[in-house]
Amino acid sequence: MRILKNMIFSSDAKDLGGNVPGGAFSSAGSSAGAGTGAAGTGTSAAGAGTGAGNKPAGGYVPGSDGHAYRKKKDPHTRRNSLLTIIAAAFVICLMAFYQKNAYDHSYAISIIERSAVYVVAAAAMNLVTGFTGLFSLGAAGFMAIGAYTTAVLTIPTEVRANVYYMNGIAPWLENLHMPVAAAMILGGLISAGFAALIGIPVLRLKSDYLAIATLGFSEIIRTILAAPMMDTVTNGSYGLNNIPGFTNIFQPLIIAAICVAAIMLLLHSSYGRAFKAVRDDEVAAEAMGINLFRTKELSFVISSFFMGIAGGMLACFMRSIDTRTFQITMTYNVLLIVVLGGIGSITGSIIGAFLINGGQEWLRFLDEPLTVGGVTIPLFRPGFRMVIYSILLMVVVLFWRRGIMGDKEFSWNHLLGMFHRKKKTEGGAES
Repeated sequence: MRILKNMIFSSDAKDLGGNVPGGAFSSAGSSAGAGTGAAGTGTSAAGAGTGAGNKPAGGYVPGSDGHAYRKKKDPHTRRNSLLTIIAAAFVICLMAFYQKNAYDHSYAISIIERSAVYVVAAAAMNLVTGFTGLFSLGAAGFMAIGAYTTAVLTIPTEVRANVYYMNGIAPWLENLHMPVAAAMILGGLISAGFAALIGIPVLRLKSDYLAIATLGFSEIIRTILAAPMMDTVTNGSYGLNNIPGFTNIFQPLIIAAICVAAIMLLLHSSYGRAFKAVRDDEVAAEAMGINLFRTKELSFVISSFFMGIAGGMLACFMRSIDTRTFQITMTYNVLLIVVLGGIGSITGSIIGAFLINGGQEWLRFLDEPLTVGGVTIPLFRPGFRMVIYSILLMVVVLFWRRGIMGDKEFSWNHLLGMFHRKKKTEGGAES
């Protein structure tokens, strides 16, 4: 196989004159300094200086100037960078405007903050579902762990007696306090620890069985947090309040941006390629030497870590939580965002989070009675908003069956190319 591979690369890399592009090798001569390592195939000045014995036979030089499969540089890199800077500056200015006029735009700020929470949760679920191919429904459970960890450790010590007014607080927890950022990270680590433990038996299951197992784990976590024996730690079914909230609109957005950037960097690494290989074909991935269980476990643990971060963000956003917050409907909402945005697209998860959270609030006027010309329209009543919302979701799924973004990521080239093709089509139609 190696001989055949070398023959193929040799024939592809040579030009019509029989020379390798870039002058990596010459067709004649040998040198004492390099000929011994190159199997007597001849040398070049570069080969003599660096030792041709380190280069594969047949003229295939990975990473050299004459490499036939080198990726072409995007000619629009500078334009795309400029557009990205302009878009980021616009978003920052808009958020600064909202923050400066927080009293007048408190409703919009709450939608943006909630959307930022679900961006992290959806990106984390997409990591394990869209990029590794594992259908997990344990999002609410991992978010509950992160939320309760953040809440317990960040409630001011001077008001904890008022929070744990029924059964008191555990002595070891009474004066234990951490900054919000550190508590969120710890909540993510605890979620990842639980994921590592349950992943050992659960990740050997596939498809629907894995979904049912993780769903059961989520309900078990919720039940334990509300159990009477946990009253001195989680305050049981009474929940927790007086949780420190976000001081400005930039905090949740910065946390979400850091988490999404970390997930994107992971997906563009060798670990991310291993995740995608397992998703596409487990048999082929295993044949290539990828440890299936270890790769699935790693994806599951990292996803759970970011789920815990999202739970901590949700606790800071709501400032009051109980176990009813983390019912199965929360997992379904996160899954809906992933499916609507596109399974296998982090950009789609971001768009889906803002559309889902914004859409539910923008349609709220449908719940109010509407009178036109003295006639009351009977359809406009409490609950009608969710009917229209569900119909819109069905329409989106019918026309974009792979989601808004599919498995693609946002690209300025693609976006501008759509307008260019449209203009070209209109010009052709006129002629």
